[in-house]
Amino acid sequence: MHMIEDANITDAYAFLAPINLPTRGGTTDHVTTVLRDAIVTSGLPPGALINKHVICERLGVSRFPVSEALNRLQTEGLVEILPQRGTRVTKIRISDVEESMFIRRALEAETVRQLAPQASEATLTDLERNMRYQQSAIDADDRQGFHMLDLEFHRILMEALAYGRVRATIDSARANLERARRILLGMPGYVATYSDHLNVYEAMVARDGEGAAVAMTAHLNRVMSELVAFSKSRPEVFEPMD
Repeated sequence: MHMIEDANITDAYAFLAPINLPTRGGTTDHVTTVLRDAIVTSGLPPGALINKHVICERLGVSRFPVSEALNRLQTEGLVEILPQRGTRVTKIRISDVEESMFIRRALEAETVRQLAPQASEATLTDLERNMRYQQSAIDADDRQGFHMLDLEFHRILMEALAYGRVRATIDSARANLERARRILLGMPGYVATYSDHLNVYEAMVARDGEGAAVAMTAHLNRVMSELVAFSKSRPEVFEPMD
């Protein structure tokens, strides 16, 4: 009986592979990144209890960096450490998602407002190529591919602005939001996301900073409204709003 249970637990972590460790230091950073990615992509789904022993075996590391990584992820709100019970992946708190979206809306709208009048031809070319690929992903009903192109669209804008601290702030706010967005991959809203991106892109091409900011704000507001509506039907994944 225990052998069957142990096998099932191990299978649940089969997506984890041994990490390439640095020769000196940095192990905790690597483990943190792997576990954060697993939570964001729902490899470790909301509400799941975390088995440290199996994670250590799968990643090929000792218990210490795993414990330290989980402490960091608790600070980020991605896990909760339960006294006498272990560690659990948190459900997605809509209040956290709203805060993350507040940060993104403020910074990304200002990013395109400043960037549009001075964007280089290389940046516009990258955006145009990205938009073509988004359309191809829609035509192929490739939702995962579209999601990656969605992330790239925003990354192109952040990199073009070249404000490292702004990008770092947006990236740090993205984890809980990204978890929620991935759950929406099966929903039809990604076609609306393409339309939103097109509005931003066209304003960038027109060198219309204010228009780009309005389009970006409308895009992020729509996504947030979609997430709030969807959360009400998935109580096993989302914490209720206060």
